[in-house]
Amino acid sequence: MQTAYQNKQHVYDELVALDQAHFLHPTSSIKQHQAEGPSLIFTEGDGIYLTDITGRKLLDGLSSLWNVNIGHGRKEPGEAAAKQMEKLAFSSTFSNWSHEPVIRLAAKIATLTPGDLNTTFFTSGGSEANDTAFKTVRHYWKLKGKSGKKKIVSRKKSYHGVAMGSTSATGIQPFHDFTTSMASDFYHVGNTVDDFRQFIEREGADTIAAFISEPVQGSGGVNLPPEGYFQEVRQLCDEYDILLIIDEVITGFGRTGKMFGMDHYDVVPDMMCIAKGITSGYAPLGGMVMTDRLHEELAELSDGNFMHGYTYSGHPVGCVVALENLAIIERENLVEHVREMGLELLAGFEWLKREHELVADYRGLGLLGAISLASDDQSDPIAPKVVAEALKRGMIGRAIVYHGQDTLAFAPPFVITKAQINDMINIVHESLRVVEQSL
Repeated sequence: MQTAYQNKQHVYDELVALDQAHFLHPTSSIKQHQAEGPSLIFTEGDGIYLTDITGRKLLDGLSSLWNVNIGHGRKEPGEAAAKQMEKLAFSSTFSNWSHEPVIRLAAKIATLTPGDLNTTFFTSGGSEANDTAFKTVRHYWKLKGKSGKKKIVSRKKSYHGVAMGSTSATGIQPFHDFTTSMASDFYHVGNTVDDFRQFIEREGADTIAAFISEPVQGSGGVNLPPEGYFQEVRQLCDEYDILLIIDEVITGFGRTGKMFGMDHYDVVPDMMCIAKGITSGYAPLGGMVMTDRLHEELAELSDGNFMHGYTYSGHPVGCVVALENLAIIERENLVEHVREMGLELLAGFEWLKREHELVADYRGLGLLGAISLASDDQSDPIAPKVVAEALKRGMIGRAIVYHGQDTLAFAPPFVITKAQINDMINIVHESLRVVEQSL
């Protein structure tokens, strides 16, 4: 007769074998997967913690993919989804068809976004949201009789997704190396206003459709902009008749301690792309939000259909999950909590810098932070070693080593407490100490 342990081991072995045989993992090593199988198999989550199939409880230091903002294991989004599925599981929004959840969500977003960003086109996620923005700005300029304005300019170290257009806009080289060609008319500039200005002067404003940027670069290293950067970029875009797209996929809905990253800079873009935090990962959903001016001009100039749409644009279940998620964020005052806990996180980083020579610098805005490590050999970065040691001690972390960076990234769920931040900092402290001793 099998023991409970033997039965669990059998289930684990079965899942590993099935995973190896049938699941191609995103952004993962295929060779490593074939040799070792899945590195973790999760079974449940609660607050800032995930539990794997072996029963290990792990602190989720990055909200999985910067997105489980309200924390794991919340019942309310699932209850809202179940009710909606029983009532109306799916209905197309093509041909001007609509349903109540998408109408309510679009109206709710308009109350939260800066300025007159009041109209949303819904997608399944951030990559689709950015691709939608790129197609829309080019369509807009075509309608305006300026078809030559088609270049999309983004920043080096930026991340905008993995669809064809969003990959091309991403300023991280390994994503380009993955394929044999990029979409045309995408360009990357350095991270100063002068870099953008020089590009405009060199290429000509009459060839540039839009400039896109994250308020804080996420996957590219959690890099904050120079002081005054976005105010000056907004002025350049206005001066040269270039549309400004802001990618709030990571920063939107409270991650930085304000509802949107651009709220820190008092700048209103022409378009804003959203995803991740709109549902806290409880359902796939994203969107492109545009200003009243753009919406009105598109309506005035268009003749025929807006020939762009995804099957799941405005999915009713995703919309009710988003509405419930936003209600939780407001009801529990989580944006202010993020601001307060962000200060605790920075204090923890400062302590780590005093304790460890390996810590070269740190930065953060709300619960979006990073530590730069002082590595002597760029071919052998330190951050992955620290992440591996942290996992042994019960914390999921992320190393960023693109473009010569050696960075630890942090973005815990909004519901994290001061005591839990201390736990996270202590795990990083112990992990850094082990790595230091091995160097």
